[in-house]
Amino acid sequence: MRGQGPTVIKLGGSFAFSADLGEWIAAIARCGGRAVIAPGGGPFANVVRTAQAQMGFDDLAAHRMALLAMEQYGCAIKSLHPALSLADSFDSIRRCLADDRVPVWLPTRTALDAAEIAQSWDVTSDSLAAWLAGKIDAERLLLIKHIEPARGAMSVADLAARDIVDKAFANILAASGVPAFILGRKDHAAIGRLLNGEPMGIRIIAQ
Repeated sequence: MRGQGPTVIKLGGSFAFSADLGEWIAAIARCGGRAVIAPGGGPFANVVRTAQAQMGFDDLAAHRMALLAMEQYGCAIKSLHPALSLADSFDSIRRCLADDRVPVWLPTRTALDAAEIAQSWDVTSDSLAAWLAGKIDAERLLLIKHIEPARGAMSVADLAARDIVDKAFANILAASGVPAFILGRKDHAAIGRLLNGEPMGIRIIAQ
């Protein structure tokens, strides 16, 4: 039954060079013991895409490299606040939460060989965050996007059609059974209220 687990917060890679990044990290850091950061790939994943186009390596190699790109962004995020800790396993995530810290998930160890995760660009950090949320029995999933703040609800099909989430997200979110929401780039003040059960942001309607 949902209600006791942490909140998985996917912090988009589009914030890597944003003036909003520090405010987001500070807001999430105040949720020690209650939140897990799933980092995006950001500029590190963009390098993988560019290199694949120029070098021609296959999607299996690109998938592994994209996971490492998430880890690079995660390491950078962790270095920006003392309340954050790196976590490369489900057990280490739980230990960080028990210590009232915010784990930053390093996905390669847990996700690389997962049969349900396609090793292609159809899967991005959004889908991986949804997968993680299901694996750790999260109470909810938050996708932090570099979009203007908004309220209401959107179907996962509409989000995919607008390239706001990836092609695999709908199926992975449905399999996770975790309620999901999107917060915009200036919504950092809403994190605490949402974790306390207030309706905030865009509710994702799974199909």
